[in-house]
Amino acid sequence: MAHPDSGIPGAAIGLTPRHGGLAALSLAALGIVFGDIGTSPLYAIRECFHGAHSVHATTLNVLGVLSLIVWSLVLVVSVKYLAYVLRADHHGEGGILALTALAVPSREKQPDRWGKPLVLVGLFGAALLYGDGMITPAISVLSAVEGLEVIAPSLRPFVLPVTVAVLVGLFWLQRHGTRAVGAVFGPITAIWFLALATIGVYQILQEPRVLVALNPIWAVRFFVDNGRAGFVVLGAVFLVVTGAEAIYADLGHFGTRPIRIAWFFLVLPALLLNYFGQGALAVRDPSAVENLFFRSAPSWSLVPLVVLSTCATVIASQAVISGAFSLSRQAVMMGYLPRLKIEHTSSREVGQIYMPAVNWALMLATVGMVLAFQSSSALAAAYGIAVTSTMSITTVLAYRVVHRRWGWPFALATLVTAVFLVADLAFFGANLFKIAEGGWVPLLLAAVVLTLMTTWKTGRTLLARRISERTTPLWRFMDEVRAEHRELFLSRVPGTAIYMSSTPDVVPLALAYTTRHLRVLHDRVVILTIRTDDTPHVELAERAWVEPLGRGVWRVTGVYGFMEDPDVPELLRHVASLYPELQIDLGRATFFLGHETILASELPGMAKWREHVFALMARNATRATRFFGLPAERVVEVGAYIEI
Repeated sequence: MAHPDSGIPGAAIGLTPRHGGLAALSLAALGIVFGDIGTSPLYAIRECFHGAHSVHATTLNVLGVLSLIVWSLVLVVSVKYLAYVLRADHHGEGGILALTALAVPSREKQPDRWGKPLVLVGLFGAALLYGDGMITPAISVLSAVEGLEVIAPSLRPFVLPVTVAVLVGLFWLQRHGTRAVGAVFGPITAIWFLALATIGVYQILQEPRVLVALNPIWAVRFFVDNGRAGFVVLGAVFLVVTGAEAIYADLGHFGTRPIRIAWFFLVLPALLLNYFGQGALAVRDPSAVENLFFRSAPSWSLVPLVVLSTCATVIASQAVISGAFSLSRQAVMMGYLPRLKIEHTSSREVGQIYMPAVNWALMLATVGMVLAFQSSSALAAAYGIAVTSTMSITTVLAYRVVHRRWGWPFALATLVTAVFLVADLAFFGANLFKIAEGGWVPLLLAAVVLTLMTTWKTGRTLLARRISERTTPLWRFMDEVRAEHRELFLSRVPGTAIYMSSTPDVVPLALAYTTRHLRVLHDRVVILTIRTDDTPHVELAERAWVEPLGRGVWRVTGVYGFMEDPDVPELLRHVASLYPELQIDLGRATFFLGHETILASELPGMAKWREHVFALMARNATRATRFFGLPAERVVEVGAYIEI
């Protein structure tokens, strides 16, 4: 497999990448790119005055928090992501793994000593996003449904059951695809942002003095007045920028212009107006901090607002779930996860996929978080540590890109990185206090995912080495075939045999066994290797590499991007269009696959427990027949026990 350089995918919901006019893409980006950050007003500012590490809602504190929120959105989202990181696209794709590939190119002839550590750091950043995918739906939907308590306190017992029902329904619907509802995601989210702005203006008009918080001096004064407590509140302030990674992750689906237009013309103004509106209410009525968002709205609007906010949080959750599917597919293609079942839920939209194993694992984790923490406030106490870690990693990787790839002077690259890193590390430090309150959960999950990814990658390398030790180099085998070496005693039989091989330079295990034990070789033999390139999509002209080896034996390499799914029958049809000699009747050809049973051993390579984990992952991987789209009735598997 090629070195990973994919972006963390966003939710390709009802869209063809870069398809549609600028206005349509900007509208679609609202629900997919900004769904997560757009639902932060439900709980973010409340946690600053009512959470586990809050401060009293005095006028000075409210102005200080509002100032921190304003400049966090400006520095982290507007400057860092939209003006700086968004430029680091990899063939049009974005995300932390795309940044990793730009920082440490897989084809770099002389990688320095920081190459491998940075790749590992990038993988850990990707693994952290699974933790985000677990908490985001839980806290978003729960915070919206908690509006029922504001409508009528007697409805409090129904909050958890309704939340769980909404989440289970959301995950259950994944199998059916999201095209039908995806078409309305943008308009619903646009209505949501307009509602945020309207509520904010309604409250600001009653307390316009909160607008002085636009001056950053109020943020400085907040730290001076509150000391350590003010620093800890940064952990709650950070909640206003959670979801910023999705901006870079969804670059490949929309491009920079639609994302920037949506942010600056609607999302940012709506968020600021709503946060200032909640701040205005906190100044007038400090007792309202228990649920500032819903108390900011007129009483007559509570019921429709609860419905709208629930829809908005479902949309935000859908984007995160779809992103987890795409991330998992890329990890499979890059060789960091075993083959997983992938279902395409749309014949038109290539980004719409469904992965049952990932879906149900996320559902159990998300529902478990809701039942364990019981409230969005408790979840907020655990939310943020994984996201701040990812953001810090992004800053570090971006430094290497701008300095080594873009040629920025050392002083300029260091200065820009230092500014962003100060903000990232401040947020990270404030969120460290959340680890004991539940923040360890996403960190533990990320550690488990990273362990699985590195174990699978290392295990596949060891397996290929053990197989090569049991077979012979392909060139030696072909020398014997060409010379009709009498030691082979091979009988040529009619037909076409296609041998799948992960290592094109050695004889496939299935071919070695059939020639060694059956003493037969088909008249036409194709040794087929599927390779994942370090680009999102591969042009058709570069899809296949064909090499005739003589005596009716061909070596074919199919090349796919990390955003593509391999399709062997389609690949062979493409090869036949280039080489008429390789016209293959798939109804008569035979596909030979090696099926290895992995055994842990004392051989050097991995720790014994990791060998057992690798063996377990291998046993539960999706069969190659399904993964590569092979005709099941034409497949022969040759089994072997391999010690690693």
